Formats: sequence, C-alpha cells, structure tokens
Amino acid sequence: MTEPSSSSRRRLAAASLAVTAALALSACGSSDAGKPSSSDAAAGDKTHTVKTAVGEVKVKNNPQRVVVLDTAELDSAITLGVKPVGATHTTAEPGFLGYLPKDKVAGIKDVGEMMTPNLEAVAALKPDLILTSKVRHGALYDELKALAPTVMTENTGYPWRENFQVHADALGKKAEAKQVVADYTEHAAKVTDAIGGKDKAAKTNVNVVRFIEGADIRIYGKQNYIATVLADVGLGRPAITDKAKDGFSYDVSPEKINLAGDDADVVFHSTYGDPKKAKQTQTLNSGLWKNMPAAKADKVFGVEDELWIQGIGYTAAGKILDEMQSHLTTK
Repeated sequence: MTEPSSSSRRRLAAASLAVTAALALSACGSSDAGKPSSSDAAAGDKTHTVKTAVGEVKVKNNPQRVVVLDTAELDSAITLGVKPVGATHTTAEPGFLGYLPKDKVAGIKDVGEMMTPNLEAVAALKPDLILTSKVRHGALYDELKALAPTVMTENTGYPWRENFQVHADALGKKAEAKQVVADYTEHAAKVTDAIGGKDKAAKTNVNVVRFIEGADIRIYGKQNYIATVLADVGLGRPAITDKAKDGFSYDVSPEKINLAGDDADVVFHSTYGDPKKAKQTQTLNSGLWKNMPAAKADKVFGVEDELWIQGIGYTAAGKILDEMQSHLTTK
C-alpha cells in the first residue's frame, strides 16, 4: 500500500474541477440510450442500505455498472464474480494488475490513474455504484456521489478483510463472500501444514522488503496487507518489525539494509518503479545484503510487487499463499 502524498492530494482536489463537465456529459445523449426495459427497471429500483465510512448509502440490490477506483476494490469485484465497467490503474502506464485473470479484466474501461481518476470518463460509463476509500478519494466524495451511489471504506491495506465485506454488501454478494472467506481460511491452513505445522511456522521469522522509486526502502511491519497474510499462515516476524511506524513500515537506506535480515530466516522483496532508481540494484549487490543470514541460506526470494503489495484482496492472497508455500518448502 502506498499512502497518498500531499502533492497527490492536491492533484486529487484539482481533479474535482472536472466534475461539472462530467455531470454535463452524463446528462447528454439520447434519453433512450442504454435505457433498461420496464422489467429491468423494476428490478433495479430495489435497494439496500450499506454502512460505509461516510455514513449509510443506498445502493441497488444487484448493481450492473460498477466503477472501482483502487486495486482492493478491483480485486474484491473480480473475486466475487463482478466485472466492473471501469477501474483505475496504479502506475504511469495504463493497465490493470498482472495477477488478475486476463479474461476477467478484458473490456474494463481504464478511467485514469488511481489518485486522479478521470471523472468525465467515470460519468460516461453511467455507473450505478462506485467503490473506493476515504484515504484515496475522500476529497472527491461529493463529486463522486453525484455520479452514482459511492461506497467508501475508511482505509485500504490492513483492514482488507473488513473492507471486502463492505464491498460484498454493496455488490449484493454477501453469500459468495462467505464462501470466499471459508476457502481462503482452508487454503492458509494447508500452507501452514505444508511448511511443517504451526510450531515450525511460528519459529520461521519472515521479513518483506519493498524497494520504491523515489523513497527509502521499506521493511514491512505488522499493520499492513501482506503482514496479515503472513499471520494467517502463522509465520514469525523479526524484532525489527516492531519498530515500524504505526505498524506499517520501518524505512531504511541501503546502508542499513542489514536490519532487514539480522534475525530473519526468510526475506521476500519486491520493487515498485525502476530498480536502479528504487535502489534495488545497488542494495542486492551490496555486501550487507549478501551477508544476511537468509541470503547465505538461499532463503531470499524476489516477488512481484503488483501481487504481494498492490493487490490487496482474496484473489491476490490466494496466489500469494501458493507462492509462499513453494518458496518455504524449497530445500
């Protein structure tokens, strides 16, 4: 999870200036364009109330034109069998996270970069539900709710399980969500068994390191998405994770990267952005990195940032569990 910077918030607020045009666009065109049949309209009139971070919101029982503005919401929708009509992307280049099945994201309209969604593009899709969070788009709530009922969670990342339940409620998929959770719980238990059981898992200290272009190196703490997946398997965490700011991450320079491996049996690492600019290249080639106990034991594994860090959902978590089991059972 990447927290929005002050500059991102300014860009987000500036994006709201486009909302007048967006609303005008949504009102244009033939009154018959996309008009549902009388039976569809009757079914669409039925609503239910969802408790959100911005209060109670009435949404259709079976929304058909869903727009999601962050990766967790996209994962939730895909996991629950709903293909959104629109979604944002996370990087400078368009496109959705690579771990998602191609057929599940084919045809979804890209409505801009995650922190600065194109409101005109959103309006043009005539959504009947928008899913996002306050931490990402709280400044745009009034504009978004003018386009469609907007369901916001408070945050993203660490509370992903609770957020998933909110998404499921909004999408009218609470029964499906119950099965998803049951399947994931069973999956995590099988991974624990595969790596030697609960006692061995608890004695295996695992760190997750993220190299980020334009920022310090993150050693992830215990209050974030990937930490919850590690905890579900029952894995131990090194002492350095207790120093993480707000439980999220302990940030270091390449000169202090040894702190990531002093008492870690296994280290997973990912990179966001250009490897050189993210200091990944120089760090992985340094003596401090190569002399970490995990590195000497061949227990350092590079993983995809899109999956392990950006995904934030049950579809991502299931794939992470599979990769985790493969790495942790490697002799």
